[in-house]
Amino acid sequence: MMECEKILSNFKIEGEPTSIVPYGEGHINDTYLVTTTAKKYILQRINNQIFKSPENIMKNISAVTSHLREQIIARGGDPERETLNIIKTNDGENFYMTPDEEYYRIYVFITDAKSHQLVQEPIHFYNAAKSFALFQRQLADFPAKSLFEPIPNFHNTKVRFENLLKAVKADKVGRVKEVEAEIEFAMARKDEVGIIVDLIEKGDIPVRVTHNDTKYNNIMIDNKTGEGICVIDLDTVMPGSLLYDFGDSIRFGASSALEDETDLSKVFMRDELYEIFTKGFLEVVGDTLAPAEIEYMAFSAKLMTFECGIRFLTDYLDGDNYFKIHRPSHNLDRARNQFKLVSDMETKMDFMKKVVQKYI
Repeated sequence: MMECEKILSNFKIEGEPTSIVPYGEGHINDTYLVTTTAKKYILQRINNQIFKSPENIMKNISAVTSHLREQIIARGGDPERETLNIIKTNDGENFYMTPDEEYYRIYVFITDAKSHQLVQEPIHFYNAAKSFALFQRQLADFPAKSLFEPIPNFHNTKVRFENLLKAVKADKVGRVKEVEAEIEFAMARKDEVGIIVDLIEKGDIPVRVTHNDTKYNNIMIDNKTGEGICVIDLDTVMPGSLLYDFGDSIRFGASSALEDETDLSKVFMRDELYEIFTKGFLEVVGDTLAPAEIEYMAFSAKLMTFECGIRFLTDYLDGDNYFKIHRPSHNLDRARNQFKLVSDMETKMDFMKKVVQKYI
């Protein structure tokens, strides 16, 4: 508490702190809910072991949220709730760096709304789809290539697969023998990892501003209306493919279980959630899509799920250095979970493609 209060003193917040508590369930940054005598804020320590250049990340977020703010105002929305609002430091910066090079930032807390780990109401997922798609649409005229890449090759599945191969070969902590089935599962799908990356390189899939971490819990849902209010967690905003955002939304939000559920009989794609999300997403951006984006929408859900699975598996083989874990096998449990979801999507791919065609 005292350490956080020292950090807060460097920002232009209103009121005096009355409460500072851990908040959210993110895998990377440390997040706190700060309550003052005047209002509430989100304080975050940026994980600079993962994000090597917090300064450039904050430049990205400042540029993107400023653009979104203009778009929101132009359509008569509420910029105080519909995009993140950065609190400046006393020196006018977007972040504060401590003497020991820890990086902190503060956002205004969005009141009367919350994020959800699992879809309880399908209408909320439909509204989340519209919000993620609107995020895309509002940034359509933003120069994507001007953005810094916080994690190069973040959704380059070819590179992610190569990283897995390196981890298997190195076997740093002696875990390869216990995950031979998972490695075999990944190897059986190696020919698919380059499909979207290659289409982007050929120019068949356009480069857009993308969020790149479009989990359902990165949408704030209004407590009263159930509408998607604000897209949050903008650390990985960078140039990419709209398919990354659509696919990752399905991976996380249309799953029947949390991504670390160990009872794999409980893990499958909920068809009705896939359909309602696809419907909402295409209602907002369907008229802007290139033919290849339409063709590979359903596949992108499988690919993003597979990519996430091999990332969890790679981290497990490397000794759990990237994702936060709460038990020794946490990353392995996550990998098995994602691979089960991949298998289920493979049996449903015809259905998934038909849904896209139905709503496009």
